[in-house]
Amino acid sequence: MLSKIILASKSKIRKKILDRNHIESEVEPSNVDEEIVKLSLLKEKTSPEMISKNLAELKANKVSMKKNDEIVLGADSVIDLDGELISKPESREEAIKILRKLNGKSHFLISSVCISKNGSMIWNHTDKARLTMKKLSEDELKNYLSRISDEALYAYNVYQIEGEGRNLFLKIEGNEDTIMGLPIKKIKEYIGSL
Repeated sequence: MLSKIILASKSKIRKKILDRNHIESEVEPSNVDEEIVKLSLLKEKTSPEMISKNLAELKANKVSMKKNDEIVLGADSVIDLDGELISKPESREEAIKILRKLNGKSHFLISSVCISKNGSMIWNHTDKARLTMKKLSEDELKNYLSRISDEALYAYNVYQIEGEGRNLFLKIEGNEDTIMGLPIKKIKEYIGSL
């Protein structure tokens, strides 16, 4: 049985999911410049799902090159709104624009994970959840944003499903751990086979 993994992410929620599932992990952020990678892939008309997969693999591989024979987990989550990639906001102005775009519509939250060893992917998995946002007024959107801390806003995209964000949705179809960025059930199945 695997004793511990390296988490190639500084995401506190991903670490919390691993801890909650009794998977010992050490955090080693990949420091991949995600925006450069996304822009390059978008120019090639890459789908949001493939962007998520590529970023998860890139993060895991980068860290695993420095960690001989260790198991490294990379992860990435994106929003897919009718084929358009929606990235995390970099300002509150951008956050309100994203909320306006998602308002009253369904979108997919895609979470990809990759496990690498010695700089190469040995396993990956992608899961999707479908979320349908309520139709909210401009005041309701602004009021919601005013209750979200900067840390939460920039770390989790425009909604935290485990907190205030749940109230934005009419319907949530899919696994909550996937929405929070780590489809843990499949990770546990794979790790259990090592």
